[in-house]
Amino acid sequence: MGRRPQVDHEELARLSANGWSNADLAAHFGVTESGILQAKRAAGLSKPMTDHSAALPWKLARPHSQSGPATNLRNLSAAAQGRPVAKEKINTAIRWATRLVENGLDIAYDQEKGFHEVEADGASHIEKVLRSAQERLG
Repeated sequence: MGRRPQVDHEELARLSANGWSNADLAAHFGVTESGILQAKRAAGLSKPMTDHSAALPWKLARPHSQSGPATNLRNLSAAAQGRPVAKEKINTAIRWATRLVENGLDIAYDQEKGFHEVEADGASHIEKVLRSAQERLG
């Protein structure tokens, strides 16, 4: 079993800054593209992944993962984390969440029923997610 190829982080940073693709970097260093992604993470060259677990704390069934509420919650979460979200998508998510909050509603999730609106009790989940996005958006 041979030694794993080493990826020089300084050279990786320089070549990445010069626009080299991951495929080109992988060929240059003799590793897979996955190896390049790992090396970029180790060298601090990749953006942290967006974490939507606060906005979507449920384990979603596959049919519900691309539903309107899931998409809106992900877009609000991305905005709250400073990620770019298309203007029409974030506007849709804000209008949706604002309607819920203004009507005293919250969002709930059930593996069988999917997402559904419920009466809010105290600080609602949707209100927290909306507030986080609005604070970041200014």
